[in-house]
Amino acid sequence: MSGKPAITIKGTKEGLVFLLDDQCDLALLLDELQAKLDKHEQQLTGPMVHVAVKLGARKLGDEDKERIRSAIRRQGNFLVQSVESDEAVDESSDAKPVLQTRTGIVRSGQTVEHDGHLLLMGDVNPGGTIVCTGDIYIMGALRGTAHAGCAGNENAIIAASLMTPTQLRIAEVISRPPEEWASAEPTMEYAFLRNGVMELDKLTHLQSSRKEVMHFKGV
Repeated sequence: MSGKPAITIKGTKEGLVFLLDDQCDLALLLDELQAKLDKHEQQLTGPMVHVAVKLGARKLGDEDKERIRSAIRRQGNFLVQSVESDEAVDESSDAKPVLQTRTGIVRSGQTVEHDGHLLLMGDVNPGGTIVCTGDIYIMGALRGTAHAGCAGNENAIIAASLMTPTQLRIAEVISRPPEEWASAEPTMEYAFLRNGVMELDKLTHLQSSRKEVMHFKGV
């Protein structure tokens, strides 16, 4: 091995990030991880600390990921939130976010979460919630809460056939009060961000705010 450390620990506002060398033998990596934690045991005590583990290009199964989690959890105040490999990006690919279609009613107390774009064929009742990393399209009444772009995507939108939500949220921008969004328009509308402020428009005008036409494959 070179002089490069197999494990680098960085602090973030969320906690700590463990960067693991993806070229190092896993057994040696685990040994160094344990040695590093033992060496700094006195310095790593205190309140609960959230830890994210980055594996680089290394791909591990659930059993090996759990070995890493167990080693870190021995440091009693460390809470391992994720153990992830870097996602390979194929720049030649024309991959688009997936649009998932669901049918039914989101009732009070229910929360629907989705990674990507979501098309709901149904209503969201008061007290119901939809949370997506992408866009939300509701072919029905939105009377509950919808949070689009929950991972920070400020370009996400929320569209509904009847827009009377309890709360709308795009990225970190929250709309209040609800009466601002009560609409009697007979056409489908969408909420979007413009210069950090949430606005409402007819869905037929979406192309004017998005230069590229969206194409999705439903699943």
